[in-house]
Amino acid sequence: MRRRNFITGIGGVGAGLAAASTMPTPAIAQGTRELRMVSTFVKNFPGLGTSANRLVERIRIASDGKLRIRLYNANELVGPLEVFDVVSKGDADIYFSSEYYYLGKSKAFGFFGAVPFGLTMDEYYAWLHYGGGQPLWDELSAQFNLKPFVSSNTGVQMGGWFNREIKTVDDFKGLKFRMPGIGGEVLRRMGAAVVTLPPPEIYQALQSGTIDATEWIGPWHDLAFGFYKIAKFYYWPGFHEPSSVTSYAVNMRVWNSLPKDQQELLKMAFESEAHLQSSEYDAGNPDALDTLLTKHNVQLRQFSNEIVKEIARNSAIVVNDLANSDPYAKKVWDNYRAFAKKSVGWAKIGVQGYLNARAEYMNFG
Repeated sequence: MRRRNFITGIGGVGAGLAAASTMPTPAIAQGTRELRMVSTFVKNFPGLGTSANRLVERIRIASDGKLRIRLYNANELVGPLEVFDVVSKGDADIYFSSEYYYLGKSKAFGFFGAVPFGLTMDEYYAWLHYGGGQPLWDELSAQFNLKPFVSSNTGVQMGGWFNREIKTVDDFKGLKFRMPGIGGEVLRRMGAAVVTLPPPEIYQALQSGTIDATEWIGPWHDLAFGFYKIAKFYYWPGFHEPSSVTSYAVNMRVWNSLPKDQQELLKMAFESEAHLQSSEYDAGNPDALDTLLTKHNVQLRQFSNEIVKEIARNSAIVVNDLANSDPYAKKVWDNYRAFAKKSVGWAKIGVQGYLNARAEYMNFG
């Protein structure tokens, strides 16, 4: 997919609220219901954009056309980071975004996006569904008139694209780096000039020199964005988003107005699409990384142990400061941390033990 097909409609945050007042009203006729979904992500965006299209179609088919969703991608009606407010106020019905963009609403939202050195994808799903995460998320979002659901999970991400090598911790000082959420706060503490940009604006910012470096997701998305055309140094491991979660949120009034069968249909569709899309990332990343390295001559670099250790030290400080700055964030963090402690213990024996053995003794070549 060519980058120009989906990096479109560049508009700054703040451009879209006026459009919200002119949004078409939802259709309710002859036993059908049409809901309006606004997205942070641009049209035909690999994974995230195509997932939204697939979700909409599956809901239409599963409901026999009785429940339809009209999708508005980023900047089609509102700006990418305005979707939270628009749905909270009831000017649209559902948003598709990521909670870490909304730390300004509550610090607790950070734990429902990505936590540096936190839970992996499978561990996050376990916490959310069986460790108490979803009830905490429900309680938090209800304060903003929202009913939240997990969308996709991109899994462990890469460390980012840089226009120069990062050899020491000091190389982060003054670096203009695009990174949202808690991870951005970690790099800010290390001296980086961190900015939050929505997906449609990243490429142009890197190209123009507005930023020196950016993280995005991983090889599959990064290849499609074309970052290799600007920055040749591609770093690993990622620390900031070991489990990067996107989300759907339904306006609470709209959710309560739906009959029980349609509520259950939406819930099942959201959960199904989340796992389907997460698998898509694991399938797409290996080939994309090979293309970046062999066709586009990207230089893969590993952060030094010194750098990773310093990032981990600052991550612990930032996460604890964030939790202690907000009573509800502290409540979420205490639950998350208790679950993570158990998961880490099992992962060392089960998952990590197996991966170490496979890497050492099994050859699929």
